[in-house]
Amino acid sequence: MHLKKILIALLIVSGFVLGGCANVPPAKPNNICDIFDDKPDWYKYARKSEKRWGSTIPVMMAIMYQESQFVHNARTKRTKILWVIPGPRKSSAFGYAQVKNETWYEYQKSSGNTWSRRDRYQDAIDFIGWYNAQSQKRSNIRLNDAYNLYLAYHEGHGGFNRGTYKKKTWLRNTAQQVANRAALYSRQLPLCEERLKSPWWWPF
Repeated sequence: MHLKKILIALLIVSGFVLGGCANVPPAKPNNICDIFDDKPDWYKYARKSEKRWGSTIPVMMAIMYQESQFVHNARTKRTKILWVIPGPRKSSAFGYAQVKNETWYEYQKSSGNTWSRRDRYQDAIDFIGWYNAQSQKRSNIRLNDAYNLYLAYHEGHGGFNRGTYKKKTWLRNTAQQVANRAALYSRQLPLCEERLKSPWWWPF
């Protein structure tokens, strides 16, 4: 009986430790192979999103990095009242993909992923794939065009179609950074993808 209690306690502690580790950002975010070695399930979910929506893994991962640096519960900064007192946040954007409430509800309804959560990687990467697919339909953007996909991601499809980004030099610079990272990830992924696809692969 005493041994049983010890085993239960160890399982509970292990669950807390593993749960905490699951939410720690990848240690080497500049190499997509290192990311997927660090987070074994992430490749599986990213590939599933790629197959479902057609947006490439490097593009989706580059957008996610730009939005949250892979922090699961990232939020926008709070405003300041009288320069000191924390005020409301600038927007409801939250999670890996920094999605606002209304956009997330649209995704849940459209994709059928009713119980999805913005702070869960598999749901966030699926959202980015879904949104990029909408960008293809609504704004005629190619699914491997990281630069314009990010502009549409940031401005919304209406804003992108109106060209609101044209007066925002900082945003165009950011979109170029996303495109550069997507290109980097695209060069790196073939070096490890066959291994990642293997049903017997495990990083330890």
